[in-house]
Amino acid sequence: MAKKNNKGRGKFATLLVIIIILGLAGGAGGYFYGIAKNDIEGKRQSSTEYTLEITKSDFEYEIGKKLYDNKIVVLDFLWTNWMSKHYPDFKYINGEYRLSADMSYEEIAQKLQNPDVTHEGVKVAIPEGYNVMEIAKRLEENGVCKADDFLEVCKTTDGFDYGFLDEVPDSELIAYKLEGFLFPATYDFEKNMDAHEVADYMLEAFSDRMTDDMTKFCKENDMTLFELVTLASVVQEEALGQNSAKNIASVFMNRLAKGAKLQSDVTYYYARDLRDDYGFSQEVYDAYYTYRCDGLPAGPITNSGTDIINAVVNYPRTDYLYFFSDLNQEFHFAKDYEEFMALQKEFPWK
Repeated sequence: MAKKNNKGRGKFATLLVIIIILGLAGGAGGYFYGIAKNDIEGKRQSSTEYTLEITKSDFEYEIGKKLYDNKIVVLDFLWTNWMSKHYPDFKYINGEYRLSADMSYEEIAQKLQNPDVTHEGVKVAIPEGYNVMEIAKRLEENGVCKADDFLEVCKTTDGFDYGFLDEVPDSELIAYKLEGFLFPATYDFEKNMDAHEVADYMLEAFSDRMTDDMTKFCKENDMTLFELVTLASVVQEEALGQNSAKNIASVFMNRLAKGAKLQSDVTYYYARDLRDDYGFSQEVYDAYYTYRCDGLPAGPITNSGTDIINAVVNYPRTDYLYFFSDLNQEFHFAKDYEEFMALQKEFPWK
């Protein structure tokens, strides 16, 4: 009889444990259901605030994880499942959104259609021959970043990891140290980007287009890449195309070899703008104006395309020391000053 009674007690204990477990499970289920319901409705939540940034590389689950990691929602999969059910075709918009944990999921969803700071995609064309000041204006006009912020970034090479920038001299006479390396192209930017990130995009585009021919030219002519880019920028502003660019490059290379001043009119306009419009000193003006400084200007005066850089790299060997363009925009080249003056009489130029 004792054994029979113990067996009955064992069955009763097992049943009791099962009942307790089911009761606890039911209570836990009810507890967690309450948490989820409150989170979805934004009730009894904290006042935690967070600025969510959505970029074009973010997927739905990554957005849910950002909300969870920053305590805006209690469970990322709860948010993701709720969005899939209520907004199956939801389109996330790049931008920054100020959120708080006491917002309902519906309020968050509505907010995510109205960014506080938009990062909407925008296509921006930077033409060949644009200098850093012109680029800055175009960026601001398209809402990419503030012109002043971009110009400030371009004054230094700090924070950029490109070997070619190591050759930029540490000189206070260089107004914008990234000038010449901001490759002209059409870019897919976003609105309200960080100016440093914008510059990095353009520097990377330049890096992608560096060639062995450029490196070879620098070695053969005892130039740094910075000096090549500086020379190309002057040629870019003087030339009307690749054909004239080659002979113009030849003139400047011959002048550099002779130790003569470049005497390029286009450097005056750049130097003047630096001094008169952007607050740089007279010393900087003199360092860029090639009727006053020896050799190349202190730095590039614009940003050249590959056609012009290649024209410089492949310049023809000539005896030319002078050139000008006439009223029909045809270029004429001369070996000496007498020939130069005779050509100007023959072909009216002003």
